[in-house]
Amino acid sequence: MRLPGCFAQKLDSRLRSVAILESYNEVLVYQQALQNMDLRNDLSFFHLLADSYRRLIGRSLTPKGITAEEGMRWLYEDASFGILAHNAAPDPVFTYGNKSAQQLFGYQWEELTMLPSRLSAEAPERAERQQFLERVARDGFVTGYDGIRIAKSGRRFRIKNATVWQLIDDKGAYRGQAAMLPDTVDV
Repeated sequence: MRLPGCFAQKLDSRLRSVAILESYNEVLVYQQALQNMDLRNDLSFFHLLADSYRRLIGRSLTPKGITAEEGMRWLYEDASFGILAHNAAPDPVFTYGNKSAQQLFGYQWEELTMLPSRLSAEAPERAERQQFLERVARDGFVTGYDGIRIAKSGRRFRIKNATVWQLIDDKGAYRGQAAMLPDTVDV
């Protein structure tokens, strides 16, 4: 049975609205899952972060002589440098930021871990940031990176001498990227 044109248009419009609502609901479910994924005290995530760093950079991310549990706590609570990680999504979202990074960017854990990482840079800096991340993807890691970032408050600062590396699990699967931010200067 063929529907008259006006009814077919209304049906098509409603089907598009349903599809948009379903997509929106998928985004909400994804965001809720990200919120529920608290990696601050996740030992397997700590191993991914620290083991990828050691494998690619050749150095330890935490002080020598401490257990993995102590290292996980130290990295989140006490490290003097910022550590950020984002996932492997097409528009990556931060999944981890230690307290130093939270303070630097002015976000609480819950806010930071819902933020697309591209928003940590101002719009004019995003193309440069994307080219840099592509270099990290090609080479596995890059050291000595400098770039302008923006805090939640709008304060601009330069990260200096950053190291960014691929997060590769023990099976060789790509899980995202992480960054160590040892030095920053307000601009």
